[in-house]
Amino acid sequence: YWCLSVPMSPPSLLQTLFQSPDDGWQVYTSAQAPDGKCLCTAVIPVQGTCSRDLRSRQLRQLMEKVQNISQSMEVLDLRTYRDLQYVRNTESLMKGLDSRLKVATESQKSLNTKSFQELKDKMTELLPLIPVLDQYKTDTKMIVQLKEEVRNVSGSLLAIQEEMGVYDYEELQQRVLVLEARLHACMQKLGCGKLTGVSNPITIRASGSRFGSWMTDTMAPSADSRVWYMDGYYKGRRVLEFRTLNDFITGQNFVQHLLPHPWAGTGHVVFNGSLYYNKYQSNIVVKYHFRSRSVLVQRSLNAAGYNNTFPYSWGGFSDIDFMVDENGLWAVYTTNQNAGNIVVSKVDPQTLEILRSWDTGYPKRSAGESFMICGTLYVTNSHLAGAKIYFAYYTNTSSYEYTDIPFHNQYSHISMLDYNPRERVLYTWNNGHQVVYNVTLFHVIKTSGEL
Repeated sequence: YWCLSVPMSPPSLLQTLFQSPDDGWQVYTSAQAPDGKCLCTAVIPVQGTCSRDLRSRQLRQLMEKVQNISQSMEVLDLRTYRDLQYVRNTESLMKGLDSRLKVATESQKSLNTKSFQELKDKMTELLPLIPVLDQYKTDTKMIVQLKEEVRNVSGSLLAIQEEMGVYDYEELQQRVLVLEARLHACMQKLGCGKLTGVSNPITIRASGSRFGSWMTDTMAPSADSRVWYMDGYYKGRRVLEFRTLNDFITGQNFVQHLLPHPWAGTGHVVFNGSLYYNKYQSNIVVKYHFRSRSVLVQRSLNAAGYNNTFPYSWGGFSDIDFMVDENGLWAVYTTNQNAGNIVVSKVDPQTLEILRSWDTGYPKRSAGESFMICGTLYVTNSHLAGAKIYFAYYTNTSSYEYTDIPFHNQYSHISMLDYNPRERVLYTWNNGHQVVYNVTLFHVIKTSGEL
């Protein structure tokens, strides 16, 4: 999603609505059900909410205290064992010194210089025992403190256990992991939905003529933010490739591709490194590969009208319109056999062969523009101010309905309108302005089992 407010400084134009799922649970799309309930899709944070819960934090702190106490007890145990061995080794020295002192006390006459020196040496050997005994005193105090800590931790754990009920921390943690896994599975089902709203326009740049097209590669990884720019609606051959969106905004750092065949209309798309477009004055569609700078395949599109035979309401040789959505590559056009009604065809991106077609029954000349989302064709009723998304055709059920989705046409003349499934935005060329819109999709999720 793209930011709805547009600051004047270009570098901050493209902040997403919710920048980081690490910050907490994020809502990235919403809608209102017929009964008035708010329906929304949540993006789970990398860290589960249980880790942010007060009780969970207290439990974690208590576990850290228990771990510290255990480590301290281990240190005390090792030190006590070492000191005990030293005391045992000095026991014989103490007994020998005691017997000599008794002899010296009973007969002071026998206490000569040699005997006195022997007593002195024995005392020297026992001097290291003093710090050992001092350490014993310190360790005794620490043991008292550790006992108090254990009592406090035990009391806190009992209080939290009573408050949390029958579940212990490990069991609660496992339940949270299961819920997170189910939520991720649920989110996988949220890839597609029914269009229920379009945001206010976000102007990215004002450049070029009244008509044109611009796009990003819907199949490229998120790190690839190249932008392609094609000014004009007929006889053009020059495609500008900008390295990043910011480069496009500032008009810097671009390379030029010169197409071997001129284009017609503005219904071009970039899909998986190739440009798909309609060759001028023909119903031939072309796949041009940017890296090799060569045409990989071209073929005639099934009796499709061209050269302003069946354009959108604004004209501009817009007879053939390529589109990309979550399901792949599409072409929108019409034929004499379909009496000028919009035909939607699923196209093989490798061979440009038509895989399947649908006759929508909607007259193409009455459509301002159209775009595909999740296999559904949405059609605007005008390319001018006051336009709305008026018609939807569902290829999965071969059915249609009339809609009434407001669409703010800020610059009053749209000549290109395409959906980007990677970014979930609409790209438009509006009277020399490059504009995007966020979309809101309605999701109906079916789940099984108890939470």
